[in-house]
Amino acid sequence: MRRLVLLSLAFAPFPALAAGATDLTMIDSAVAAFTGQPIGVPGGAAQPVDRRLRLTWCSAPLALAWYGNAQTSVLVSCPDAGGWRVFVPVMQARREAVSAIAVARGEGVTITVAGDGFSVSQPGEAMDAGAIGAWIRVRTNAKADPVRARIVRPGLVELPMN
Repeated sequence: MRRLVLLSLAFAPFPALAAGATDLTMIDSAVAAFTGQPIGVPGGAAQPVDRRLRLTWCSAPLALAWYGNAQTSVLVSCPDAGGWRVFVPVMQARREAVSAIAVARGEGVTITVAGDGFSVSQPGEAMDAGAIGAWIRVRTNAKADPVRARIVRPGLVELPMN
């Protein structure tokens, strides 16, 4: 009997271990750290993980990754053998702010490449429409192959330095 009491006291600070379940607040914290935003803020989890979930204890560090091209969910998984996966919806910014078009398809843009101590730019054409921060295809002339560039501001796109 004394041994049972000592064993239960040993696990008292770790209720998730004692119950054999993952602490759901740990998942909420991991998602907030991954997205860089707290729960309920655009870019963060839309709401806490459902407290009715009973996920087995995960002894390995949680694996987090964006799910979907639009980054509308975070995939949280336990990499243990036979582990689990949870999809956490991310709160999106208001649609008007997200869809504000900074560059229209067919519009003339300035294509720039900048590095340490230099900047090169030339005129081009946007082959896609997009908002600030979006990646679109652009080309320098009608015969040139399109390249991907990021929209910096209306009329200005930037090529990556890779």
